[in-house]
Amino acid sequence: MTQLPEVPPAGHGPKDVDLTGVRNFRDVGGLPTVDGRTVRYGRLYRSGHLAHATATDAAFLAGLGLHTIFDFRNAADHKLDGLDVELPGVRNVSIPLSDPADGAEFWRLVRDGNIQQLRSILADGKGTERMVASYRSIIKDRTAEHSRVLHALAEDSVPALMHCAAGKDRAGLSIAVSLLAVGVEKEAIEADYLKSNDAHRRYRIRRSDTSSAGMSDEVLELLDPLFGAEAEYLAAAFSTIEEIWGSTDRYLTEGLKIAPETRARLRERLVEDA
Repeated sequence: MTQLPEVPPAGHGPKDVDLTGVRNFRDVGGLPTVDGRTVRYGRLYRSGHLAHATATDAAFLAGLGLHTIFDFRNAADHKLDGLDVELPGVRNVSIPLSDPADGAEFWRLVRDGNIQQLRSILADGKGTERMVASYRSIIKDRTAEHSRVLHALAEDSVPALMHCAAGKDRAGLSIAVSLLAVGVEKEAIEADYLKSNDAHRRYRIRRSDTSSAGMSDEVLELLDPLFGAEAEYLAAAFSTIEEIWGSTDRYLTEGLKIAPETRARLRERLVEDA
C-alpha cells in the first residue's frame, strides 16, 4: 500500500511535508497577526507547479480538501513544465502574473546562453536589479489580479493552494498580499517567504548545457539571484506599496478595491478566532 504523507489533525501545525514531484509545498498556517492571533492551518497553502506531481503527491493534495488552486504561471511556463495534474472536485483558476525578470529572450539566454551572454545580462548586480524591478512591477501593475484573488478567498475559495513555477515569486507575492490583508506581521511574511531558499524547496536550475562548463560555479553564481528568495525582493514590494499608496490599508482599499467587509470575511476564513 502506498504511504501518503501524514496530514495533521485540524487546528494543528503540519509536519514539513516533502512531496516527490511538487517543490516548495507548505501550509502558511501559524503565522502571527498584529492583533495577537494566528493564521489558521489548513486554509492557505503555497507550492511550486503541480505538473510533475506523482500519484502519491496528487492523493495527498486531494486529501487536503482544497476548494481552489490558483495557478499564476503563463503560457510559456505551461509549455516548459506542463499543465497541473487534475485533482477531483478542485476548481483550477488561471491568473497569469508577469514573470519575474520576464521576457522569452531573457529566459532563453538563461537556459541556453554561454558564459559571456550570461555575464552580459546578469553580472555586476544586474540579475538582482531585474528581480527587484519585477517585484515592484507585480505590485504596481497587477492590482486587478490580486484583487481577484482576495475577493475569491473572501467568497468561497478556501482552502486554497497558490502556486507559480517555483512557488517563490508570483505565488510568494500573492501569498504576501493575502497575508497583509488579514494583518499578518511583515516579519512573519518575510520569514515564510525565505523558506523557499531551503535546499529541498528550491526550483532546480534549468540549463540545456549540463556539462561542467555549462553548470560551472560562475554560471550558478550568476543565476542564483533568479532562483533564490531574497529579503531585498520582498522589501522592494513592501516599499512600492508605501511609495504609491502610502500605507497597506490604502493599498488594499484603493489599489485592490477591498472593502472593509471583504477584509472581515477574509479574516473569518483565514485567521483564528480571538
